[in-house]
Amino acid sequence: MTFSIVGRCEETGQLGIAISSSSIAVGARCPWVRAGVGVVATQNVTLPALGPQILDHMEGAKLNPVEALDRALSVNQWSEYRQVTVVDAQGRTAFFSGKEALGTYHAVAGKQCVAAGNMLAGVHVIEAMIPAFENASGQLADRLLAAMHAAVAAGGEAGPVHSAALKIAGEQSWPLVDLRVDWADDHPIGKLDGLWQAYKPQMQDYVTRALNPTAAPSYGVPGDE
Repeated sequence: MTFSIVGRCEETGQLGIAISSSSIAVGARCPWVRAGVGVVATQNVTLPALGPQILDHMEGAKLNPVEALDRALSVNQWSEYRQVTVVDAQGRTAFFSGKEALGTYHAVAGKQCVAAGNMLAGVHVIEAMIPAFENASGQLADRLLAAMHAAVAAGGEAGPVHSAALKIAGEQSWPLVDLRVDWADDHPIGKLDGLWQAYKPQMQDYVTRALNPTAAPSYGVPGDE
């Protein structure tokens, strides 16, 4: 039903996730990112609460990703149905796939990234994502999307994909990027990439607007918010 990649940019410290699913609105339930703390994907019969719990453990209790993931899963009686991946602000990684994960499932950690999925066309889908992320150039979002395109090229999910999301945290407390395709009959990852290409040249302007409205450009649209 889902494949995703969580990762950190060594140059900027940004943390982010790209994810897709055969289900509607994957971005509403599965991606979790917190500036200066980490990024989590909760998928496969997802329990959304795991995302904030793991981030809280890393931020408040100063646990590393493995410890934070173990603590969150240990208090949930249905953990064997979950698939979870984590990268923290230092680039350390953790992942878990329960034995009740759906279909063919797999997870692989790379350099400051983790890719995982379930109901896959094959485990090679996830294995294709890590080198795609590590070898891609550009911003973190570009590298995450490169990994998603590599997964699609390798066969993707066993069935059709209908939703996709991209979420990235920078220096501020709010997401730097939060883009979603909640439902598409075909090519939601391509549509998500199109949204990113449209948003990328304006991204920093919206940060400027938030921090210093007098310095921000206007785009001349009604309301201009």
